[in-house]
Amino acid sequence: MRSIAVASLLSLSFLLTGCQSLLSGSASQPLPTTRQAWEHRPAGCLEKDCPLVNIDLQLLDGMPALNARIERELLKLTIELPGDPPPPSLAIHEREFLAGGKPGWMSYLQAKVLEQHDRLVVIELSSYRFNGGKRGVPGRAYLTYDRELDRVVSLDDLLVPGLQEAFWEKVRQAHQEWLKQNGLAENAEFQAVWPFVRTANVAPLRNAVMLKYEIERIAPYESGHPTLYIPYAKLKGVLKPIYFPGQ
Repeated sequence: MRSIAVASLLSLSFLLTGCQSLLSGSASQPLPTTRQAWEHRPAGCLEKDCPLVNIDLQLLDGMPALNARIERELLKLTIELPGDPPPPSLAIHEREFLAGGKPGWMSYLQAKVLEQHDRLVVIELSSYRFNGGKRGVPGRAYLTYDRELDRVVSLDDLLVPGLQEAFWEKVRQAHQEWLKQNGLAENAEFQAVWPFVRTANVAPLRNAVMLKYEIERIAPYESGHPTLYIPYAKLKGVLKPIYFPGQ
């Protein structure tokens, strides 16, 4: 039951998302993927609260360089303290976590194709780590792969050169809308404690550009991962034309 409950924090349904990803491709054929998933506990541990590592990967067929990048970025979500190096591999992370794990400890890592549309493949990386304390630590990160450039692209690659500040002003406006929707627009105390900041988690989805914030970044833990959406219509002149859906 513990595994099922925590896994639901990472994804409502991996299989459903995978099907939606394949069906949401544009004129270009969606890239095929393969799922790899496993869950391990320390050898010989028979207790119900044995430490565990759960890995769930949706990888791109025949694309070893991209898959290696996915693994590297996913491993960064296991870092506990800023400046710590990530484990060299998933296998080493699993071995070290289980070797030092205590009852109740768990590490969940998931990579899935969130969307394929036009020339882009958007990959979501998720984590949930509990190694003592009052609560676990969820994490998120995103990779955007440009099929025509054959590489992962950054936010700067997506934007018209010199218009980064214009983009973040659009995000700030979206944040103001988020505050209104959550009844916080007039709450000066909340905004003083949780001011607007930028995030690296930017994903150009089919219907809008999404920004998903880290836990406790612009809202308390109980708020989960606050999510902002910017319609493409508001990004004309800011986002490069080639990255507008349908181009």
